[in-house]
Amino acid sequence: MESTSRSMPEGLQDIQGRTFPYLRLSLTDLCNFRCNYCLPDGCVDHHHNDALSVDEIRRLVTAFAYLGVQKIRLTGGEPTLRQDFTDVVHAIRQVSGIKKLAMTTNGYRMDKRVTSWMDAGINAINVSVDSLDPRAFKAITGHDRLREILSGIQAAFDHGLPSIKVNAVAMKGVNDDQLDAFLEWIRSHPISIRFIELMQTGGNLAFFQQHHFPGKTIQELLLARGWVRKMSAADAGPAQEYCHSDYQGTVGLIMPYSKDFCNDCNRLRVTSLGQLQLCLFAESGIDLRDLLQSDDQQGALVMRIRDSLRLKESGHFLDQGLTGGTRNLSQMGG
Repeated sequence: MESTSRSMPEGLQDIQGRTFPYLRLSLTDLCNFRCNYCLPDGCVDHHHNDALSVDEIRRLVTAFAYLGVQKIRLTGGEPTLRQDFTDVVHAIRQVSGIKKLAMTTNGYRMDKRVTSWMDAGINAINVSVDSLDPRAFKAITGHDRLREILSGIQAAFDHGLPSIKVNAVAMKGVNDDQLDAFLEWIRSHPISIRFIELMQTGGNLAFFQQHHFPGKTIQELLLARGWVRKMSAADAGPAQEYCHSDYQGTVGLIMPYSKDFCNDCNRLRVTSLGQLQLCLFAESGIDLRDLLQSDDQQGALVMRIRDSLRLKESGHFLDQGLTGGTRNLSQMGG
């Protein structure tokens, strides 16, 4: 690549001193589920056909890897709705410096396709499972696919994945009665269940006000039952993770409304249209796509990414009800 200096640059760092080894890359803003907390009316506004091409993605990831990013998470919308999903995975796998290639999926047809994802190069998977009760799952997502998703998780284990993460958005009056069922599930399975605190977005204020369930409530319950907090890996996401000697799995809590949540932020986001988002709840992004058209633009791309970090705020403003430009989480995969 065209270098901007004679020596390799230092890793990405913002003015607060936070470093960023982790990029969340949205492959599409299209989703085929109708989750009540995100897209209750379905995905009626998307730019699926205008998403970054495989070559644009390769150039983007190459620049971030040069700047010290070692972990890429492919998100959406639902990333596997791209017909060239495995081509994207293959392309990223060829980029030097990328050590972990993860994905977040709603589990659609996972039972039939997870082995092809892993064979292409995916080595970490997050699956959304907001309830283990089939009726509640259908009510939340609009799809009667729980059995299919659970079969897909088992297929991933059978194909050699050592562990898997399961995301569940905790919602008062919707699935807050499911905690014991999830804990019983992970007693004998190497699953890390991630309870995600419901976040306000531009399109869900009424739902948020009715169903917000503080993650601290789950935290207090876990501690009372003898769960112990674990140390997080350098490239881990924002979850506080807890373990228990009687359980094969672990519990992670993502609590964006907790004090100092943003202090350890270590991830950046790029939308499916090539916008660098410095925060999930930023007002707008920084366009990178014009510098993804040729391999000869790598030097300028690296400089723009690095310079953009100077604009990153110390934290979000969710506690003030400010959700930025995020109308729903499918825009960039959370």
